[in-house]
Amino acid sequence: MKQKIRSAYSAGILVLLAILFVTLTIISSVFLKGMRFDLTENSLYTLNEGTRNILGNMDEPVNLYLYFSEDVSRDLPQFRSYARWAGEMLEEFAEQSGGKLKLQRIDPTPFSPEEDQAAQYGLQGVPVGTAGDTLYFGLVGTNSLDGMEVMPFLQPDKEKFLEYDLAKIVFSLSHPQQKKVGLISGLDMKAGFDPATQSVSEAWIIHQQLSQLFDLQDIPIDTGALPDGLDLLVLVHPKDLSESMLYQIDQYVLRGGRLLAFVDPLAEADLGGDPNDPMARMNAGGSSTLEPLLQAWGVGFDTDRVIGDYAYALQVSIGQGQPPVRHLGILSVNQDGINSSDVASADLNTVNLSSTGWLSHTGTDGSVFEPILESSQNAAPIDAARLRFLSNPQDLSSDFQPTGDRYALAARVNGQVNTAFEQPPEGMPLMGHLTGSTETGINVVLFADTDVLTDRLWVQKQSFLGQTVANSFADNGTLVFNLADQLLGSSDLIGVRTRASTTRPFDRVEALKLSAESRFRDTEQRLQAELEETERTLTEMQGLRQDNELTVLTSEQQDEVQRFVDRKLQIRSELRQVQHDLSRDIEALGMRLKFINIVFVPLLIVISALVFRHMRRRRREKEQA
Repeated sequence: MKQKIRSAYSAGILVLLAILFVTLTIISSVFLKGMRFDLTENSLYTLNEGTRNILGNMDEPVNLYLYFSEDVSRDLPQFRSYARWAGEMLEEFAEQSGGKLKLQRIDPTPFSPEEDQAAQYGLQGVPVGTAGDTLYFGLVGTNSLDGMEVMPFLQPDKEKFLEYDLAKIVFSLSHPQQKKVGLISGLDMKAGFDPATQSVSEAWIIHQQLSQLFDLQDIPIDTGALPDGLDLLVLVHPKDLSESMLYQIDQYVLRGGRLLAFVDPLAEADLGGDPNDPMARMNAGGSSTLEPLLQAWGVGFDTDRVIGDYAYALQVSIGQGQPPVRHLGILSVNQDGINSSDVASADLNTVNLSSTGWLSHTGTDGSVFEPILESSQNAAPIDAARLRFLSNPQDLSSDFQPTGDRYALAARVNGQVNTAFEQPPEGMPLMGHLTGSTETGINVVLFADTDVLTDRLWVQKQSFLGQTVANSFADNGTLVFNLADQLLGSSDLIGVRTRASTTRPFDRVEALKLSAESRFRDTEQRLQAELEETERTLTEMQGLRQDNELTVLTSEQQDEVQRFVDRKLQIRSELRQVQHDLSRDIEALGMRLKFINIVFVPLLIVISALVFRHMRRRRREKEQA
């Protein structure tokens, strides 16, 4: 009889679930058609507002081809789960583009034309299993002008960057024109003749790669006017800028122009004066700033002091046979000091700086200040003059007292700001003068160091077959190129940040496990304490005996041992009960989640749909009345 009741109960549950499923399907297809709900905690299927703007303002149609080896990945659940999420995100891209973005999924099965095509596009194939199968998981994007962008392999450990990478590809293909970058530098970054060494000097690696990546235009520091049509302006050690040039930079930024600037309280690469003068080289290093622009942007900068840092100080050699010492003024900022929420810096490990200053937010209304690089809490300002004539780096540590604060070494500045000039300087036209930024606000990235760009802090050069090969040992160049690339995108692309991971831990289950482990460990410790106490008691009993049969236990000792054995069995039973309670709690949690997912959520959606339908019917009746 009980078996029949149980069977009827199970059948009733199945019928109820079937009715809910059919009802939900009908309602979603009829009343909720076209509506999308993202109920995930981290909004995994909701695109960033900047991404939606990029997709809604595409100038050129784009085709995306997602290559994924379905059969080869059958034993790789991590890749299959990530590929499913990536595909759903791309479908959302296509949905938001209004038909300008076409997505095609391709399965490059072994020895097929699709596999050959994937290899021709440069997609990376990963050997899988013992059979030698190759897994492809990459993306190819094209436009109507033969432009092409390729992501050779979509790595699951970089999933938080996926939306930005996809948005960047779409933006690049839908806006294929070449970007124009202007560079104004107070340092000699270009190739030329070095009078001091009587040899040809190579261009800085930063300058070489910027020239390769963009349409780079070197602008003399004493130029009278900014060129038209600049997509990005880069300032390096902008000392001795004229008032008219500062005004033009001010107006350029207020109009929405992108700026990447490097100022410095002590630019070690700045020889200053006559390069043939030995004293000029000995006293190398000068300061630069962008006042009064920084003040208008809500940024403070000290040109007389640099940052010393115990935690990030690099070891340097002070002489042959001498052990290396830590130099508080030469910093190697690790991941703890690198902004992990900014796309341009989130995946970096080390950025090296030397005699760097710091930036602060002065609280100007409208400006938003976001650090990209920060010092540790073991940092403090040091007079720049001490580093200029420093002979022994150990001298910096003698009276160094960390303040406990973290100092911004590089920062992003956005938002609404006012001009630094009430009126144009003499000789500049009044027409077109802006008193404040446009609706999009300003997009500025500032570094308090110029030495971060020098080769010595991030690349090692070697000669190979007559060619100079540069191998990076720090991420200075990557950070600069990422920032330039990001600033050259639209303001929407700049706003796209890293998103949460699709992999979510079972926090409640982990909490239950931790609680059980704590109880288990306490019980074990109690058992161990009782064991040690029993051994101590037995030893004392044995020491008090006067007979010669020390190997034979007395009745009292036997009772003590039996008492401990019984207690040990009892404690083991308690340990098993702890494990049983843990399994029971996890199972109960699972049952509650199943009820919510299978019954409560569908029922809630059905009720919501019925309420929505009722409200729409009432609104229609009112309109007809």
